Amino acid sequence: MNLELDHVFVCAQPGAPEAEELVRFGLREGPSNTHPGQGTACRRFPFLNAMIELVWVNDPIEAQSELTRPTRLWERWSRRYSGSSPFGVCLRPAAGSEEGQPSPGGAPFPGWAYKPTYLPAPLKFHIGDAQLAEPMWVYMDFMRRAQREAHFVEHPIGIREFTGLILNTPMPFESETSSIIETNGVFCVRLAPEPLLEIEFDGRQSNRSHDFRSALPLVFHF
Repeated sequence: MNLELDHVFVCAQPGAPEAEELVRFGLREGPSNTHPGQGTACRRFPFLNAMIELVWVNDPIEAQSELTRPTRLWERWSRRYSGSSPFGVCLRPAAGSEEGQPSPGGAPFPGWAYKPTYLPAPLKFHIGDAQLAEPMWVYMDFMRRAQREAHFVEHPIGIREFTGLILNTPMPFESETSSIIETNGVFCVRLAPEPLLEIEFDGRQSNRSHDFRSALPLVFHF
């Protein structure tokens, strides 16, 4: 099954004040969002083929409820400075899949079906099996690139499209899930002292980089 990136998320402080660093850099923020019943909320930055979300827990009780607890979103967010990966990598069928139809063959990697109350039936997320030291892996068979393109906004800085993703990690990824996703070319991985997400835009045509690590474990190459 061919996969491509739909969006990434980074765990942030409540209200995601870190988003202001992205705005100052030259991004235009999209509409924020909440996830009723899941206990999380996010601020979003759309691009032509993907999106960045800054996610936080806004209701600890919902985030630790019977429905949400298996996602370990509470642990990922609350332990983001102490061993949990603060990232999520969310995937969709690659370009060429039939619009609006689930990909043939079912789920692309080991995991389980998550049906939050805010997601209309019969839609569901497929959550990949992995430890908290890895990003949260999510597959959405109902998403397509055209849905991201429809919400694209031009950014003052001029960057438009994700063209690469590097996941820096202090521990090697060991799950079958991560191996399958990496084999699909969604990301490459590097060993590093701390978790860090590097995003390449537009093939690095300007040969520039911007480091957000004063606020977020995030570096842009564009």
